[in-house]
Amino acid sequence: MAKDKKTGYEPLTSIEAITAGLGTSGYISTSQISTAVFLAHGLRKPILIEGPAGVGKTDLAASLSKWMDLPLIRMQCYEGLDEGKALYEWKYGKQLLYTQILKEKLNELLGGAETLKDSLAKLSGFEDLFFSRQFLEARPLLHAMQQDQGSVLLIDEIDKSDEAFEAFLLEVLSDYQVTVPEIGTIKAKVPPLVILTSNNVRELGDALKRRCLHLHIGFPDHEREQRIVRARVDGISDALLNQLVRFVQSVREADIKKRPSIAETVDWARTLLLMHASTLEEDFVRDTLNVLLKHETDIAAIAPAIPKMVREATGPDARGRLASGYPDMG
Repeated sequence: MAKDKKTGYEPLTSIEAITAGLGTSGYISTSQISTAVFLAHGLRKPILIEGPAGVGKTDLAASLSKWMDLPLIRMQCYEGLDEGKALYEWKYGKQLLYTQILKEKLNELLGGAETLKDSLAKLSGFEDLFFSRQFLEARPLLHAMQQDQGSVLLIDEIDKSDEAFEAFLLEVLSDYQVTVPEIGTIKAKVPPLVILTSNNVRELGDALKRRCLHLHIGFPDHEREQRIVRARVDGISDALLNQLVRFVQSVREADIKKRPSIAETVDWARTLLLMHASTLEEDFVRDTLNVLLKHETDIAAIAPAIPKMVREATGPDARGRLASGYPDMG
């Protein structure tokens, strides 16, 4: 497809095309997710994705990068993150070397100058290289702006950064430009596709939210989770896949500290294959429950209900019971 002259990207013609394209990268999208990508591309707005950990927020950025053949530039947020780590730093070693060379050439540069005024006048005639682009070390935000063909910029776990850093991002997300005091404003060659993720550690500011499209990704339904596991795990039988997804979905309905994510479902499926399981069995589930649950209190809470949950996951009418609600754990 011909690239759009304004954005530099190949046009995403429809929501259905995005769903199909992401599928080629192993990402099982939904109409809501594909619509958000379509609008972000067309409106040149970032997507702020919220939802539980492990539901595919980060993976969406990686899949877009793979499908669109664009570099993925990731910035992991944390408390104390500042402009120096996110935008740019100066190459101090190079600057120091430049200073040494300048010292050695100083007499040659100032030859014939008899007064301080004459010396300053001669120096002002030379290009100031010390704070120029060749001494600039691009960090993720600036690096994303410098890509000739565009990029996918992932700002991961923005809720873990400070409010001051969130405010700093506003210029980047509004105008796709950054300001370096010594150089001036640097505009993006091609505006990146920006994905911000949040696990709701803290409430984000309204100013940031106004600049973004909002997307919430929750845990998938039974059918979509089966498709996700099928896309990521080769060789699993339909029967076993159906059983393990039923079991995982019932575990998520329990009163536990951390519900298993999609990534943990995939890991458990790989565990089943590694141990040559053909069906869910109580002993196997007990021995491998730590792959699915990461807190001992959660394992202890689920353990008494394992026999009943396994029966319902492997029974012929499991889907109907699962749809009507979580089974009584008593």
